[in-house]
Amino acid sequence: MTKHDIVLFAKAFADDTRQKIMKLCCCEWLSVNEIVERLGNVTQPTVSHHLAVLREAGLVDARHEGKQTFYSLNQQRVVSCCGQLMLNFAPESDVTEAVADKLE
Repeated sequence: MTKHDIVLFAKAFADDTRQKIMKLCCCEWLSVNEIVERLGNVTQPTVSHHLAVLREAGLVDARHEGKQTFYSLNQQRVVSCCGQLMLNFAPESDVTEAVADKLE
């Protein structure tokens, strides 16, 4: 994982709406319209924009069915990015050593 990847992750994760979208997409596939309905106060174009940022960072996977696209959280990528942040910012902690072992 490059520093560019970590920066994309940090930028994607820094937004409250994107965090909400990630929570919604954890463990299930949702369409843009389903995400809009569940968020309640965010427009479809805004959700689509946030999903594009999350896709670019590799934090959501997309699956196409006809004209609809469904999204699900890429949990492995989230774990990997968080682990890399730990390695960069807390390199000597016991937790970081455990994370590093799992990333290998």
